[in-house]
Amino acid sequence: MRKLVYYVGVSLDGYIAGPDDEVDFYPVSEEMIAWINARYPETLPTHIRRLLGLDDAPNKVFDTLVMGRGTYEPALDVPTTSPYSHLRQYVVSSTLTIDDPTVQVEAGDPIGLVRRLKAEDTGMDIYLAGGGRLAASLLPEIDEIILKSYPVVAGAGIPMFAGGFRPTLFTPTRRESFGNGTQVTWLTRA
Repeated sequence: MRKLVYYVGVSLDGYIAGPDDEVDFYPVSEEMIAWINARYPETLPTHIRRLLGLDDAPNKVFDTLVMGRGTYEPALDVPTTSPYSHLRQYVVSSTLTIDDPTVQVEAGDPIGLVRRLKAEDTGMDIYLAGGGRLAASLLPEIDEIILKSYPVVAGAGIPMFAGGFRPTLFTPTRRESFGNGTQVTWLTRA
């Protein structure tokens, strides 16, 4: 069965972005960029892949993306309506309308969407790109978290999970560290 994987960068105080969706405060090193390009190239938006010469890089872990409206909307400034054209794209929103056949809007239950995707006979894992409210609503379906923990305190912003109190145990299975203090930890639902 396919897994739902929350692949996410986070500050030391648990924020995935600043109050105005800033992510440029994360200290991303060249070493980390090379690591992402080699291991998870499909997590980069299509226009960034093009800039890095990764247009033809095969998807290695994910073939499907689920994101919230707040994660999707910055693509419109690029401008593009299909920010991850190398993946099947689903945007969970009850108010967004997208006129692009490569992007599906899920106005209903995100848990139902994820369960349908997980039940497919073939395919790679499903990349949950955020944001915090969507991740909180999908917590019962998250099988794994790949947590890129950056050595910076944000102070405020969008939390990794923005929902009610719901303790859920995950077990760390692996960790890698980078020269600038960033760590990547793989966690599996206990």
